[in-house]
Amino acid sequence: MHGLAVIHGDPTLSVGSREAWFATRTPDGPGTLHLTFSDGFVHAEAFGPGADWLMARADAVAGLRDDLTGFPELARRHPLVARLAHEHAGLRMGATGRIFHHLVPAILYQKVTGIEAQQGYRKVLRHFTTEPAPGPFARLRLPPDPEAVAATPYWVFHPFGIEQKRAETLRRAAAQAAALERSPDATAATARLVSIRGIGPWTAAEVTRVAFGDPDAVSVGDYHLKNVVAYALTGAARGTDEHMLELLAPYAGHRGRVCTLFAAAGIGAPRFGPRMPLRSFARF
Repeated sequence: MHGLAVIHGDPTLSVGSREAWFATRTPDGPGTLHLTFSDGFVHAEAFGPGADWLMARADAVAGLRDDLTGFPELARRHPLVARLAHEHAGLRMGATGRIFHHLVPAILYQKVTGIEAQQGYRKVLRHFTTEPAPGPFARLRLPPDPEAVAATPYWVFHPFGIEQKRAETLRRAAAQAAALERSPDATAATARLVSIRGIGPWTAAEVTRVAFGDPDAVSVGDYHLKNVVAYALTGAARGTDEHMLELLAPYAGHRGRVCTLFAAAGIGAPRFGPRMPLRSFARF
């Protein structure tokens, strides 16, 4: 279940070294999936009206449907990628099958710091999800119901630290949630996502990576990723999106997997210069 959280500390998830919990809204209703890992096996149990739906794709959520075909050969094109692929051989990309669930934090993460996004996301969840997530894990929260979000005026989001632009994007996405969830694959989902005003390649990639386990999803426009890729593959402290895509081109089909390996290894570019400022829209 590597990397299923778009925002650090996502209250709909709890992932440890030996177990994981995931609460979501399925086509059959709210549900919670509990996975435990022991002796080379994954054990699953689920709770709530959405339990059967979650059990049917528990292996995908756990990353067991992740297809690494062709990646070992591609990884050998760079010594660092080859080493990380060996050191993190058990890393698998999970696929939850839920789009709007991950679209909410991705939109709230647009053009703000991680702290701002996390604070806004937690406030949105508290406002829209009053019912507890099914199952015994009391701290888990369900994602918001898209119909409720679509019907909420943008100014209601201001006390959560979310300005009109992101609030309106979230409302438009919520209105299209049913169509988005019918997307059969990452390619179709990306096309539908970027057709919504306010959603671009970065947001689409953040969503398809976790909803579909898309190994090729690259978050173009990310504040840090272009620098991480440039530093990891060339030693340069800074890069551009264009250069990042050039560097990742040899790994087509698994470009996102390479980025995931860098993240798993804790690789970061040297930091210097001003940090993004924290802002508050709560009193606007």
